[in-house]
Amino acid sequence: MPCWPGNAPTRAAALVASVLTADALLHLYWTTGATWPAADDRSLSHAVLGTDVPFTPPILLPLAALLLTAAAFVLAHSRRPRHLLLRVGTLAVAAGLSLRALAGSYWLFAQETGTAFYWLNLTLYTPLCVVLAVAALRVARWKDAARA
Repeated sequence: MPCWPGNAPTRAAALVASVLTADALLHLYWTTGATWPAADDRSLSHAVLGTDVPFTPPILLPLAALLLTAAAFVLAHSRRPRHLLLRVGTLAVAAGLSLRALAGSYWLFAQETGTAFYWLNLTLYTPLCVVLAVAALRVARWKDAARA
């Protein structure tokens, strides 16, 4: 486990919740039809997912809701570490992030190296998922002073 100074679970939870919330906000932004940072829908889809997927509200809104729910579970568990449902939710977030990191590792060998997705996956998506998975696991494993 990484060594965070101070109240490690609270800092780890803040990191996970902040990144997941920022990602949710980006998904909500895309529901407006905006494609930043890409030039168009197709470029955005290929940069974010490596394939052609429509960036429409019926797809983006559930993803944003899932990201916000995941952020809430992790943050709530850092505040109430005795709550079993929050711990299970936080473990689910860690598992989901771990699966994304594993998929990202696979895609490093399965994707063409000249694409935007390949380089974003290599330098941003997969490393960030690894860090967030470890942080979420750190939060899930935390026991408050009364339980220790």
